[in-house]
Amino acid sequence: MLKEIPTLAPDGLPFRLLTLRNGAGMVVTLMDWGATLLSARVPMQDGTVREALLGCASPEHYPSQAAYLGASVGRYANRIADSRFTLGGTTYELTPNQGPNQLHGGPDGFDKRRWRVVNQNDESVLFALESADGDQGFPGNLSATAHYRLTDDNRIAIEYRATVDKACPVNLTNHVYFNLDGGQSDVRQHKLHIAAETYLPVDEMGIPRSGLKNVEQTSFDFRQPKVIASAFLSDDDQRQVKGYDHAFLLSTQGDISHPAAVVWSADEKLQLKVFTTAPALQFYSGNYLGGTPSREPEPYADWQGLALESEFLPDSPNHPEWPQPDCVLLPGEEYVSVTEYQFTSL
Repeated sequence: MLKEIPTLAPDGLPFRLLTLRNGAGMVVTLMDWGATLLSARVPMQDGTVREALLGCASPEHYPSQAAYLGASVGRYANRIADSRFTLGGTTYELTPNQGPNQLHGGPDGFDKRRWRVVNQNDESVLFALESADGDQGFPGNLSATAHYRLTDDNRIAIEYRATVDKACPVNLTNHVYFNLDGGQSDVRQHKLHIAAETYLPVDEMGIPRSGLKNVEQTSFDFRQPKVIASAFLSDDDQRQVKGYDHAFLLSTQGDISHPAAVVWSADEKLQLKVFTTAPALQFYSGNYLGGTPSREPEPYADWQGLALESEFLPDSPNHPEWPQPDCVLLPGEEYVSVTEYQFTSL
């Protein structure tokens, strides 16, 4: 179902909302602005329905918030240090939007664009976007699609595809935030498992300045499920960024048949499994969510939502030595990244 909202987006046209439904009673809402996930309402075993995603009260609040709630981000998700990379002997200067660095594709990234609705039905929607040569400093023309599907086993499957006519780093993801308790509670009481042996330390700006580090005997060891609060802010790597905001190199790298991460609500009545073809997950514990508009009169506070962004490691264009596929997309190739978020009422 597609519905136009009379409120106008920054381009002067109405927001367009799309609703997906499955046979299990789950309902997912999206909008074309930013190819954004607005809501996921999950039927629970006790007959209630639980909202699993963070979101604003209405579409017009999304362009003014800075948390990237549910948005498709690109061309390059996460950070590129000093807004610069060198490719084929040419240094490209990007448009910065977080101090000297570029975050999530720049100040006018894909989250701030209207994506075209190519086709849609009750179970899926296909969005498309064109990005011109030089957009936010990136080389070449890029064509991208975002395909969302809602399956009968309560999976939101997201497939990003892209092609370019000049070599360019490409890293697309959805920046959805979860709170499996269904409200504005503290997500640090959620339990989390991440299938990763290593993580990437960062400085206070979120930029990696050294290589990957083993999770063993650190607060970043989620190989066995643990409550997020159990080791929160217990070491310098966390204290740099007020909590967890770090990339984990996945043991499941490229294998979508095994969960890369599993999250349990504090009441242990709702579980989320994350499957992805991406090499890494950025786990962000919502350290700077405070003041972000919510569905309630009160805005969100810090730590009221968590993100698990499927992507390349941050600043990968400047670190070809890292053990993951090359983040540079070449003409004639196709970028494909698939992530599935599966909800199970326990």
